[in-house]
Amino acid sequence: MKYRSFIQALVSAAMFGIATPFSKTLLADLQANQLAGLLYLGAAVCLMPMVLRRRLAGLTIFPRDGRNRRNLLGAVVCGGIIGPVLLLTGLKYSLAASVSMWLNLEAVATATVAILLFREHLGKWTWLGNLGVLAAGGLLGFEQGWAGWISLALVAGAAVAWGLDNNFTAVIDGISPEDITFWKGLIAGTTNLVISLAMFPGPLSADWLWALLLGGLSYGASIALYIHAAHGLGATRSQMVFSSAPFFGVLLSVLWLGEGLSVLQIIAAVVLGGSIALIFLDRHEHPHHHESLTHEHEHRHGDRHHEHLHVNIPAGTAHSHSHEHGPLVHSHSHWPDLHHRHHE
Repeated sequence: MKYRSFIQALVSAAMFGIATPFSKTLLADLQANQLAGLLYLGAAVCLMPMVLRRRLAGLTIFPRDGRNRRNLLGAVVCGGIIGPVLLLTGLKYSLAASVSMWLNLEAVATATVAILLFREHLGKWTWLGNLGVLAAGGLLGFEQGWAGWISLALVAGAAVAWGLDNNFTAVIDGISPEDITFWKGLIAGTTNLVISLAMFPGPLSADWLWALLLGGLSYGASIALYIHAAHGLGATRSQMVFSSAPFFGVLLSVLWLGEGLSVLQIIAAVVLGGSIALIFLDRHEHPHHHESLTHEHEHRHGDRHHEHLHVNIPAGTAHSHSHEHGPLVHSHSHWPDLHHRHHE
């Protein structure tokens, strides 16, 4: 089971990583807004069967309360509309291998937003890892001159947008990750495609189909496969495997686009790998108090927070339903999640 989950996480990372070099090819004939719209619509089409199956099973697929709807709107605007357009614009003027590695700036942006807006705790290893990611990005920008710095600024802007998206998404409960990704793909994809057609009208082409397929694979199927991997490996280990995605992008940039790897790029890749490892070393533990809470999200029992009883659900099975948490004071090692958003 663990081996299968590891393979699922690795394949998910590979499918996500190849989006950058293949998108570089599609940008030769498609405008950035247009390609962003098609990629995200492809993800929505890919995830639609899962969402419909959940709907037919009587599960909620769209947030019912204002807080979750506002968070979903923030995720759609930042992560689905603004982020991909900035990324693809930067990709158009820089090497795909460098952009693949710059995508790790998303981790830095997510951590910064988490501290400034969402009051999360970050330890020394996360700070060191973030500094390493920034240093690696600077090396890649230095090598490519002004074009590299401009592209780095655009990708950094995309990273900030996705950092906001990640923090908005992290506090959405009541619907599944597939539902969130579906709505983001459908709403943001349609918005970007309409904008592109209004500004740059043109005929349909075969590139539209390739873009939809790439979006379905890299932004749709990849997310679904990652969720299955996380069920088997846990969030931390699956994310560690998924962090290899940029390196698949670098590999394909060399094989597909014929880009060469310089000494600086290799050094930056080593720094990035070490920095990501440092980020995953971070933990903190202290006595913390949980207030009474009723919400809905996918969960499994045995994590010290979900000990309610079921009759027909086997132990260890991931499931989703509305449930109540009573007041609780305890201490254990943890990362920020739906149940640990405190700042201590």
